[in-house]
Amino acid sequence: MSQLSPVLKQATPVLAARAEGVHVYDEEGRAHLDFTAGIGVTSTGHCHPRVVEAAQRQVATLVHGQYTTVMHRPLLTLTERLGEVLPEGLDSLFFVNSGSEAVEAAMRLARQATARPNIVVFQGSFHGRTIGAASLTTSAAKFRSGFGPLMPGVAIAPFPHAFHYGWDEATATEFALRELDQLLATVSAPADTAAFIVEPVLGEGGYVPANTAFMQGLRERADRHGILLIIDEVQTGFGRTGRFWGHDHFAVRPDIVVTAKGLASGFPLSAIAAPTELMEKAWPGSQGGTYGGNAVACAAAIATLDVIQDEKLVENSAARGAELISGLREVASRYAAGGTRRVGDVRGLGLMAGTEFVTAEGRPDGETAAQVQAAAGRHGLLLLTCGAQGQVVRMIPPLVVTAEQVREGLRLWSEAVAEVLD
Repeated sequence: MSQLSPVLKQATPVLAARAEGVHVYDEEGRAHLDFTAGIGVTSTGHCHPRVVEAAQRQVATLVHGQYTTVMHRPLLTLTERLGEVLPEGLDSLFFVNSGSEAVEAAMRLARQATARPNIVVFQGSFHGRTIGAASLTTSAAKFRSGFGPLMPGVAIAPFPHAFHYGWDEATATEFALRELDQLLATVSAPADTAAFIVEPVLGEGGYVPANTAFMQGLRERADRHGILLIIDEVQTGFGRTGRFWGHDHFAVRPDIVVTAKGLASGFPLSAIAAPTELMEKAWPGSQGGTYGGNAVACAAAIATLDVIQDEKLVENSAARGAELISGLREVASRYAAGGTRRVGDVRGLGLMAGTEFVTAEGRPDGETAAQVQAAAGRHGLLLLTCGAQGQVVRMIPPLVVTAEQVREGLRLWSEAVAEVLD
């Protein structure tokens, strides 16, 4: 008998039979409050009726219209609609299937457009698992180990992770920008540097938000040296952080945006966006793919945009996110001191919230985080971990989550933390 790869490990034991809104139902009919959203994918909730209807309608007319062979209306409409929400000037799009593919497309475009070989990434980043994307990933060794050598031309600079360094945010930011300048002087000269690529909030790296001074510092250096600024919005985009794009919090202009995950409410679709004059510098044949811009996924993405706008989900993300992070901090305050295991930090933006567990010595405590995540699952709350040592438990509920559901999630979370730490 064949089986799934034994390397694939489930974060929860749930065998899902169906899902609706913020709930997943197992084969016994038990409801589980899903604060994973398929790792931030089901932005409009599971099986939103308008997304389901759009996909069903499209399946009945055209499933696959390969977009370098024929063109189809859902792709053209989606391209036009994305122009309403993309940063000003980013008016050209290329569609693929996954975040990793989109990151690789952005990197390839940057190298071809600038004729420079190097990419600067930031410590704690996650950009994907394919060779190029994994070469840009520094959130944990498991994503880049055992299949080297990796792609050359990658330089790693610090991210302003204040809690990790034990500093205040201003000090961490000053350090990160100073070390970036040192890197440009010693490792990757500006004339060799095609792009900086950065997440507005570190995802797999521990749910660590950037800040305005850091992001604007990247923009200033990029402008000064003719370097492109790529912002990876795979997890942070489409309202996740309480703004439509994560970088909107920091008033910074990207040269290339990468988007995926919440773009199509669960259908595989990703894209990069750039100004036309930049995109046209891609070499002939460098962009394409069999499944990119799939008609059904595009129809779902159009419906997703409609739902986000009509149901004011960006605003809901901001309001519910503030309630969620406040509640997490209240729980954390009970375990900030004393005992051998404790909560070290709560952080996030919008509906992207992380709780970091530490030992009495302040070291990352992945074991406790895993125990609390498992306990939450037993209580009916589905969660995931992240961070280099798996020490952060993250909450990523769908953007349709209500205030009542946030309160229920916090109640279950409080019970799970108490079960492990009391």
